[in-house]
Amino acid sequence: MLRSLIVVFLIIFPAAFLAQNGIGDPNILHPAEAPAITGRYSQTMGDEVKVLYRNEMSGGISAHTYAGFGLNFRRAKHVTGFRKRVFETELTYLRDPKEVKTVNPTFDNSKGFYYGKLNSFIVLRAGTGFQNVIYKKPEKSGVEIRYVTMLGVSMGIAKPVYLEILHPMTSQQNEYTLTTERYDPSKHTLDQIYGRAPFFKGFGESTIYPGGYAKLGLNFEYGSYDDDVKAIECGVAIDAYPKVIPIMASSTNRQVFVAFYINFLYGRKWF
Repeated sequence: MLRSLIVVFLIIFPAAFLAQNGIGDPNILHPAEAPAITGRYSQTMGDEVKVLYRNEMSGGISAHTYAGFGLNFRRAKHVTGFRKRVFETELTYLRDPKEVKTVNPTFDNSKGFYYGKLNSFIVLRAGTGFQNVIYKKPEKSGVEIRYVTMLGVSMGIAKPVYLEILHPMTSQQNEYTLTTERYDPSKHTLDQIYGRAPFFKGFGESTIYPGGYAKLGLNFEYGSYDDDVKAIECGVAIDAYPKVIPIMASSTNRQVFVAFYINFLYGRKWF
């Protein structure tokens, strides 16, 4: 059920923003108002006239200091010539800084696992905000710099960790049977663990943690054409939840996550 929820969230939420129509702005230059515009640029009395594309859609991948990666989708509209309203959805994965991958040294073909990890933590975000131009791109080969502010809701999904556990056979020495069990730190010692179970094992037992998030960052757009979106964004993201998220069994878990992130965005603009 949770897998279906994630798929619906990532498909329907962006589609809702694509269906929205923008409100006109007298300061924005539209195609009908531009003098003899053909292609991406138009020459008027020897001067280059740039066309302002009101709509923008992009997607990308991100990485952050909680050793995780994410996927995101954005839909933007110009409010003025120097300000955009942005809607975004994002799926990201958060790790605890104390997670250390290990293996059972007794077996050569054992699988790696994170000892002491109770839950994998996945975050779905949906928010809105603004991009404001600090430095306008002077030409095609230049870079436009904007500052970004985002605010929204997040849904944390704590999926329990399952491991393959060794059970010695009483009839034969050095022979074991394997069972897949939810990790229990009071019952499973390091030498009893053979390795990790499939990631989606236990997904139906996940716990939902509603919360909120905020972002503050700088966006550097370097696309060669005005209707291209090629950008790198870096900044700080904060996720906060009313309850502590139980990721690890042996460390102090938290309910507020502050991370530096970098985001690579690609997309298109249109009128």
